[in-house]
Amino acid sequence: MSPSLMTDPQSLRAFVMVAREGSVSRAAARLHLSQPAVSLQLKALAQATGLSLFSRSPRGLVLTADGAALLPQAERALGALVDFAQAAQRLHTTVRGSLRIGTILDPEFTRLGAFLRHLVEAAPQVRTELRQAMSGDVWDAVQRNALDGGFYLAEPDQPPPEPLAQLTLTRFTYRVLAPAGWGPQVQGRGWRGLAALPWLATPPASAHHRLLARVLGAGSPAGLEPRWVALVDQESSMLDLVRSGVGLSLVRDSIAMRESQARGLVIADAVSLDCDLAFVYPAARRDDPVLACACAALAAVWA
Repeated sequence: MSPSLMTDPQSLRAFVMVAREGSVSRAAARLHLSQPAVSLQLKALAQATGLSLFSRSPRGLVLTADGAALLPQAERALGALVDFAQAAQRLHTTVRGSLRIGTILDPEFTRLGAFLRHLVEAAPQVRTELRQAMSGDVWDAVQRNALDGGFYLAEPDQPPPEPLAQLTLTRFTYRVLAPAGWGPQVQGRGWRGLAALPWLATPPASAHHRLLARVLGAGSPAGLEPRWVALVDQESSMLDLVRSGVGLSLVRDSIAMRESQARGLVIADAVSLDCDLAFVYPAARRDDPVLACACAALAAVWA
């Protein structure tokens, strides 16, 4: 008995098809083979098993008891071969690799959990690595290929220059938040009036720094230089200092509303700055399957 012949898929296909059709000629037509070729495959399988698989009857070939016992096994074996071929094909199209993602702010705001869930479902072979940083630092890291992509706070309607591409996720608003009791000093005041008050500064890599530079500072159009009283690099620290009465800060509108309602902090009502939450990645890798999956997952989450 030859194990290789027993598992020869051609012999198994011939055996199964003849069992179904009851005729070598009809089986040969279905298999697109000649009748002698099918007969040889049946003979080879019978020799390999040492069993008589068919007997002749007036209506054609019928399975013997041994042949009938082997038929389900042959069908399962052929089914397993189909499954194997399909699995191999899926591996050719499966997206796999690693994705280093720069994250900013809090996960709830960026919908980080929902994004990763969609990505894992769509591309389970992709391994993600998260690195928390300031918005500007994410930008720099993606440019240096230290990150594959990341969240970024961008100025509205200004796409990034090469070599980065940008997927805009949503637009939101930054408000100026002041300590409790500062209503008379900030309500109705424009940027010129607010510049005279104490401000919390942030590092150049922060979105706050870039946004405020549009309206305050020596390089701003009006040339308004605010009174910087402290340099802060954490949003939680900024909020604590505003609550403590140290000075003003830019704060996302949702947080400003929460702090106003819960703690009586004051929102300056005459000014605001719009900002886009975006995902940036190398423009040269626009067609990269891993990044394409990430962008598709983000688009689904923010749709």
